[in-house]
Amino acid sequence: MSGHSKWSSIKHKKAAKDEKRGKAFGKLARFIEVAARDGGGDPAMNASLAVAVQKAKDASMPNDNIERAIKRGSGEIEGADYQEVWYEGYAPGGVALYVHILTDNRNRAASDVRTAFSRNGGSLGEPGSVAYLFEQKGYILVSGDEDQVMLIALDAGAEDVRSSGDRFEIITAAADFISVRDALTEAGIETDTAEVTLLPSAAVMLEEDGARQVLRLVDALEDLDDVQSVYGNFDISDEVLEVIAG
Repeated sequence: MSGHSKWSSIKHKKAAKDEKRGKAFGKLARFIEVAARDGGGDPAMNASLAVAVQKAKDASMPNDNIERAIKRGSGEIEGADYQEVWYEGYAPGGVALYVHILTDNRNRAASDVRTAFSRNGGSLGEPGSVAYLFEQKGYILVSGDEDQVMLIALDAGAEDVRSSGDRFEIITAAADFISVRDALTEAGIETDTAEVTLLPSAAVMLEEDGARQVLRLVDALEDLDDVQSVYGNFDISDEVLEVIAG
């Protein structure tokens, strides 16, 4: 679990680059559209949409973009017909990767994902080959006073609170994510990351060479327009991460 916050830090640095922002907004818009299509356009009545909208706001996506995405998803204005697809595979060293796709062209998505794996030392697996290694959870990374964080989070229904350097990882059931996040916000606790994600049941610790190879494949996958998220069962030590991130 500890590796998740480190990987989140890498992803946030990556997403912060100006040249990546337009692509990130496009992916967030797809996420919102599909959530609105499947559960309606009111975030108060659609938990998946509420999570998608909050994620977009956290990324500083303009409100106009968010509203247009909701309207496309709910059918108020014309939008694409996105389909959800999952791909399972392996990175170098046997690291499991679970890839979430939202696409309006399944053939293109399949070809692009297959190419990214093959060109970066990975391989696609059969359906079910890695999915069982991951579980949907709410994940919140915060800064603050340890006693206060633990009291607020656990009282609101969090499953676990763990120290991660100078911050704290809070794990919740997916259904309890919003209530725990809101309780922390109302208490004035600073939230660095808040998302419903897939966490691995166990992680493979990577040394520098292995970490570079795995992150190269993850980068290649995340750069694809159809890829929403890449989940992996790997961990990277702070020392190795500093060398790579530097």
